[in-house]
Amino acid sequence: MPRYADLKHRTVTSFQRRVGNPLLRRLPLQTVLETTGRTSGLPRQTPVGGRRTGDTFWLVSEYGEKSQYVRNIKANPAVRVRIRGRWHPGTAHLMPEDDPRARLRTLPRLNSTAVRALGTQLLTVRVELAD
Repeated sequence: MPRYADLKHRTVTSFQRRVGNPLLRRLPLQTVLETTGRTSGLPRQTPVGGRRTGDTFWLVSEYGEKSQYVRNIKANPAVRVRIRGRWHPGTAHLMPEDDPRARLRTLPRLNSTAVRALGTQLLTVRVELAD
């Protein structure tokens, strides 16, 4: 990864981990993805932007396989997604063959703009919801 992209990744994820995510997780209507920590086994909650279409929830990861929640999904694809204050169990699938930029055009605009601006290794994630 080029130095600029690595510095961008470290800066953005540090801010998200320390400031953004703790605040956003507390907002009742914020969409949150819950994975199981691959080492700790503890639930890990990450605010995300995405859209539910029927029984499928779509999102795009900014940093692809460098994202901690993507690494957790690879170890255990069983997840929960909080949408409009309600938790939904599901199974996450990484979609490297999907065009993440095209997918972002179908997702909420504000989050998609931030993901495009800040992301360096976009990766589509599909969650098949169980309910």
